[in-house]
Amino acid sequence: MNDKTVHHLSHTDLDGYSCQLVMKYTPYKLFNYNANYGAEVKQTLELILQNIINDNKSATILITDLNLTTDESRWLNNEITKLNENKKDITLLLLDHHGTGEESAQKYDWYFLDTSRSATKITYDYVKENFEFNEPFWMEKFVNIVNAVDLWKMEEKDNFEYGKVCMRLVSETRELNKIMFANVDNNYKISLLLEATKYIDKENAPIVLDEKIHMLKKEFFKKDKNDTLDNLVTEYIVKLLGEAKDEKTIYYKGYKGFLSYGVGNTSIIGNGFLLTYPEYDFIVDVSYRGTISLRANNKVSVSQISKEWTGGGGHPNAAGGRIIGFKEQYRYDLVKKQIEKIINEKEAVAGDLEYKKEI
Repeated sequence: MNDKTVHHLSHTDLDGYSCQLVMKYTPYKLFNYNANYGAEVKQTLELILQNIINDNKSATILITDLNLTTDESRWLNNEITKLNENKKDITLLLLDHHGTGEESAQKYDWYFLDTSRSATKITYDYVKENFEFNEPFWMEKFVNIVNAVDLWKMEEKDNFEYGKVCMRLVSETRELNKIMFANVDNNYKISLLLEATKYIDKENAPIVLDEKIHMLKKEFFKKDKNDTLDNLVTEYIVKLLGEAKDEKTIYYKGYKGFLSYGVGNTSIIGNGFLLTYPEYDFIVDVSYRGTISLRANNKVSVSQISKEWTGGGGHPNAAGGRIIGFKEQYRYDLVKKQIEKIINEKEAVAGDLEYKKEI
């Protein structure tokens, strides 16, 4: 496997990200993805398959801390088989500990199930036995911490207490959107866990880590000068949005807009984006439930746009609404397709936008 690219899909909790932290110390070219259960898993697997096809190189799909349903397992096995029959070279490995995957584990040899260990410990043990592994000195201790808290081994008091703080370190790390900024968000969480390994042997380690969480977050976002976490994050996100302009630009009746998904805090981030990138006329953020929040800077009336798109409204520079029938997605490209379909439909029937700022 050491000559292959690894596309690593893992869960969105401490155990899932810790599996990816373990793999960080292998020599393989890694692409990390994270998904929760339900439709998100299949959409992400579809993205992985498409990325492998586009790359046109041999690859391994590694899935950790996620059990697949029988339908998902059958679908994925069939997709891999078809690709390999067409002269692709794709291998598949799933390492998990959820008993609900037993039926799939009995049917497929690529599905490894062990309910006695956390996925992180399964991954760690498998990597040590089967992969090249440049193991850092703290790795085994950290793996045991994750194992203790994920399996709720309260009798392992020190590991369990430290694991609880690590668990919160991941679950309360919501500054970045994992759909809009998947790679950066993954790096953010794994970087925080890597920082957490530095305090394992400290006296009162759980308290020490607990008190450092805010500082660790700020250090990730800080560039030249210190500021509040909110301001550091806003500046960071605006920069990320700017770097993604080519992919995330939309047009409506000649007006240039930026489409974000699930970023939130549109008043601050949206206005910050428009000030930084004045070539844009408006920005619209779509929530997972289909509500939209629009901002402008005196170049177009977003209340008119909201009215035409959703029947909503608001002020000339700040408006909102809700898209009826919006389908929640876990990939940005699928969201953009939905919005561009709405735009095309509305452009065909709506009148010209009101240039004059409303009173």
